[in-house]
Amino acid sequence: MSPPVVTVLLPARNAERTVARAVESLLEGTLREIRVVTVDDGSTDGTRTELERLAARDDRVEVLDGGGRGLVAALGLALSKATSPYVARMDADDEALPRRLEASVAALEADASLAGVGTGVEMFREDQPISPSMRAYAEWLNGLTTPEKLHLERFIESPVCHPSVCLRREAVVAAGGWEHGDFPEDYELWLRLIDRGWRMRNLPEVLLRWRDSGERLTRTDPRYAHKRFIWVKARYLARSREVAGRPLVVWGTGPGGLTLRRFLLAEGARVERFIDVHPRKVGTRIHGIPVEPPESLGAPQEDTHLVAAVGVRGIRDEIRGTLTALGWTEGMHFTCAA
Repeated sequence: MSPPVVTVLLPARNAERTVARAVESLLEGTLREIRVVTVDDGSTDGTRTELERLAARDDRVEVLDGGGRGLVAALGLALSKATSPYVARMDADDEALPRRLEASVAALEADASLAGVGTGVEMFREDQPISPSMRAYAEWLNGLTTPEKLHLERFIESPVCHPSVCLRREAVVAAGGWEHGDFPEDYELWLRLIDRGWRMRNLPEVLLRWRDSGERLTRTDPRYAHKRFIWVKARYLARSREVAGRPLVVWGTGPGGLTLRRFLLAEGARVERFIDVHPRKVGTRIHGIPVEPPESLGAPQEDTHLVAAVGVRGIRDEIRGTLTALGWTEGMHFTCAA
């Protein structure tokens, strides 16, 4: 067998019905020099049998025992076995399209500044239509096709679909890999890599069929609760080149804006003003901080940064329009974080 160019890290737990197709879709891809390191993470169904059957049929597949210690431990175990220059992720219920790994490797080899690339995704589920919010999220992801755009929007949501990603192994290992904690491990890793000076982007081509279901960890695991995403944002936003050391203005006094302010405070940031359009809030103080209308902003000040923290659909573009009309530049004078 040729040395692998990409090692795919594929943890699986109780995925008997879908894991074979997930692995086969990788093996059928146009990039042949791959290794698929699967981790049976405490399955109680026939997942292990399916994985061993695949390994017996194709020597590019390896089966490890994760011992039921969870996703992050399984990823760490699989990563420790990788020797290839690139590592990719795959979930046990998704489907890679043929050019996924070939196109990802080509993009990484063409741009040494990239720690990793995701791909365009097509969401699917078999029991009901995809929700409008998930469709909107996939559409947003699929538009982050340049490092510059992804960098600007990295604090809005996790900007890369985890099972679509292909990463430079040396970058992931040097950063410490996926970390275990009370937070979304994928989003935290993307922000950590960017914080270390790497760039990321998504390929415009749809190369992963991404399954949505009621059992997804993002819906069942408290690590993926909205508050934990805000905590991760605050952790890296406070130390980012855009924000570090500057007094902040937070646009939004709803639950998201107030939670972000609290976490930013814990990270040593200083919030001096709130902006809101609600007439009952303007002119009041929240936690001693004045709430002012957008008209009070005026021209941007170089020593102040604004964080837009309103998560209502469509409002982000309205805020961008207002700030742009006032001469504010995104990434320099303001950052969208919702």
